[in-house]
Amino acid sequence: MSCPECDGGLERHTDETVCSQCGLVVDTDRLDRGPEWRTFADDDRNRERVGAPLTRSRHDRGLSTEIGRSTRLTGRKRRQFARLRRQHKRATIPTKADRNQIYAFTEIRRVVGALSLTYSVRDQACALFDSAQTEDLLRGRSLEGFAAAAVYAVCRTNDVARTVEEVVAVARADANELRAAYDAMNRELGLPTGPIDPREYVPRFATELDVPRAVERRAAALAADATDSGAAGGRKPSGVAAACLYLAADELDHALTQRAAADAAGVTPVTVRNARRALD
Repeated sequence: MSCPECDGGLERHTDETVCSQCGLVVDTDRLDRGPEWRTFADDDRNRERVGAPLTRSRHDRGLSTEIGRSTRLTGRKRRQFARLRRQHKRATIPTKADRNQIYAFTEIRRVVGALSLTYSVRDQACALFDSAQTEDLLRGRSLEGFAAAAVYAVCRTNDVARTVEEVVAVARADANELRAAYDAMNRELGLPTGPIDPREYVPRFATELDVPRAVERRAAALAADATDSGAAGGRKPSGVAAACLYLAADELDHALTQRAAADAAGVTPVTVRNARRALD
């Protein structure tokens, strides 16, 4: 194609087709077909978008707006915005189910932060709680128990080493509430949970006990052998991991007592002792 006025060449600039010789605008496109992101650097690696990304850890996926607070407003204007903020908050939570979801998601975020878990675990736990609420599993059970159970269930399905005692220690639910909620979700939702590998606990317990790397590697090998031979079957995985650390420390002449290993794993010395006998 050429310019209808001077037969010059045409060039495309954003949403306009312009003659390179006479400057005639031959055609226009109202749509900007460029990238939807903006970059403020010299390369294309810094792609900034408007607004926060969607997240499952919010009941509205993070799409709702909030009326902020300003210290510059005084008197009548300040009271007016306080009323607007209150009415806006009521409008964004129309049902009791939404209110329960907000409370549970807040509890999940708190538990995840206290356990130093990842954002992926947080989002999956919120999605699992949403599924449990949709299936009407919350009736007669506590929201705190389901929030803690959702975090524990996601840790189980993602092979993240967290025990029930560790989750209960930072949650607002007791062990009975967590187990009741977890059993309901596991039974009704069919969670893909399986036995926890004792090797998942070894690095964390080794760090808490401050044992040498050689002891940690030997304990991981013992835990792998226990899993392959079936010696860990029917036993608490954290107790087996503590027993592997105790046995490895004994083999490498490192001072480690059964009491210290049991305290790190949150079990009794009897559990460590029995697991240690099963490893022999």
